[in-house]
Amino acid sequence: MIRHHPDDALLLAHAAGTLGAGHQLLLAVHVEGCPHCQQRMGRLDALGGVLLDSLAPAELAPDALERTLAAIDAPAAPQPQPAQGAKPDLPTAWPQAMATCSVSAWHWMGPGMYWNRVALPGAADANVFMLRIGAGRMLPRHTHSQSELTQVLYGAFDDGRSTFAAGDFDETDAGVRHQPVTDADGECICLASVEGKVLFEGWLARTMGALIGM
Repeated sequence: MIRHHPDDALLLAHAAGTLGAGHQLLLAVHVEGCPHCQQRMGRLDALGGVLLDSLAPAELAPDALERTLAAIDAPAAPQPQPAQGAKPDLPTAWPQAMATCSVSAWHWMGPGMYWNRVALPGAADANVFMLRIGAGRMLPRHTHSQSELTQVLYGAFDDGRSTFAAGDFDETDAGVRHQPVTDADGECICLASVEGKVLFEGWLARTMGALIGM
């Protein structure tokens, strides 16, 4: 059962397409696997339609029709294609929302800990990565300069606030200082998008985070 979901503000921003590319991907992955949030998205889309219908009519620019016809006649923009090459192994199915992403091989970052880089087409500045942490392991204690979204793909972790299991979504910012610890029964694999920096405590952890690009 999925217990942790994005709030309405995040879902509304996702529906409006106003999130950064990395955060947009995290929301898409969560909604793909969460029937509850699929229903919420449907209600938000309907609400957006009602709000549009309630707006007062606005006068169009004199060349509006000409520009519309030109846009119709313009060549269609190329659509993102599924990324070529095999993605690294996962003990669960890859989300369809990541079909066009390129994912690097797993890199060692400590005993029982691995990470990889997720590249989004047309969004070179998106800071998205995956963490694969062995059973009973813990990440260094840290906070965040801006915003981090995390989607649990497999396993579970507890950071003192709650337990986050497969399918759960978490949003953290500068107001959260935590140390995620994976479940003792098995590894945990998460997808994360960071805007700003992860601020680790301790010089070794900070060096590790800088090398990874967190």
